[in-house]
Amino acid sequence: MSQNGGPLAGVRVLELAGLAPGPFAGMMLADHGAEVLRVDRVSAVAKSGDRPRTDVMDRGKRTIGLDLKSPEGVAAFKELAANADVVIEVFRPGVAERLGIGPDDLHEVNERLIYGRMTGWGQDGPLAPTAGHDIDYIAMAGVLSLLGREGDKPTPPINILGDFAGGGLMLAYGVLLALIERGRTGRGKVIDAAMVDGAAILFAMFCHSAQSGLWGPRGTNLLDTGAPMYDTYETADGRHLAVGALEPAFWAELLARTGLTDLPSRDDRANWPEIRDRLAATFKSKTRAEWEEIFEGSDACVSPVLDMGEAARHPHNTARGTFVEVGGVTQPAPAPRLIGSDRGDLAQATRLHDLTSWGIPDARAKTLRDAGVLA
Repeated sequence: MSQNGGPLAGVRVLELAGLAPGPFAGMMLADHGAEVLRVDRVSAVAKSGDRPRTDVMDRGKRTIGLDLKSPEGVAAFKELAANADVVIEVFRPGVAERLGIGPDDLHEVNERLIYGRMTGWGQDGPLAPTAGHDIDYIAMAGVLSLLGREGDKPTPPINILGDFAGGGLMLAYGVLLALIERGRTGRGKVIDAAMVDGAAILFAMFCHSAQSGLWGPRGTNLLDTGAPMYDTYETADGRHLAVGALEPAFWAELLARTGLTDLPSRDDRANWPEIRDRLAATFKSKTRAEWEEIFEGSDACVSPVLDMGEAARHPHNTARGTFVEVGGVTQPAPAPRLIGSDRGDLAQATRLHDLTSWGIPDARAKTLRDAGVLA
């Protein structure tokens, strides 16, 4: 469904329906031109019919329903896999093998196939067969312990770190690595993308400092709201500003624009409580809009905390096209941008009725439909 190609034009992806990280990986690939066919349950397709899917993570995809608990459905999936480049699988370890669509099963019909496996705990290890969610994976990776204010309990950042950054994005990255390697070897690889692994590697910057004692308890450090120059502050109208004035030049600019040039030195941590209190009182004296005008065009690193609607309308984001509208839903545009390359078609997902290009002739598809195996 790519418009004029895109860097992944010609790459075919079979995405087995699942929760957030799998569809997100498929969206990232579709955004850049891959042809993604989402395989749902037959019952799900029957329930929703041919209505376009409004889920943002299904944009640019086509969908079908297939009964993978029937031998005919498994056979049909193998036929699709024989014409695919990538499979995205989101089951617990061993489930795909029991269904007969595991990596070995599919490599028998397509040795070039890249088999991407998305789980929370990975394909092996003591926790592999157990259930979990984003909050569990980032907790076990050590990342959750870092998040929150001093004296408060750890605060999960919704499910961004485990599901999306550590999960779906890492799987999409793994697919790209495997595509590059396949270009040399001619053979596909199995990708074991575990959210606990992905969350852990996002922690890389802090590993040495945490072990050496340079990074202290939660909420007491430079980047975790411990420092007054890296925090959020309420304004007079109950809104908020984000302050990230870390470097001396940026801090000096903030002081000049707020009139707080008499603040004590921030180099002495003993002064941080006073600095925070005075910043808080100053920012509370004006509305967010007034502060936006004061800091406009400056290097003070002070930004309004926008809600999603405001973010889509902000002049910088509109100038860059950071958000787009698809099917009446405002959503982030594909990222990153490859200058000079096309991107995928962002249209809402629709049903794929003609499977001939995927190796299933019309007569065969009709037989599967009549048997209730294909929707």
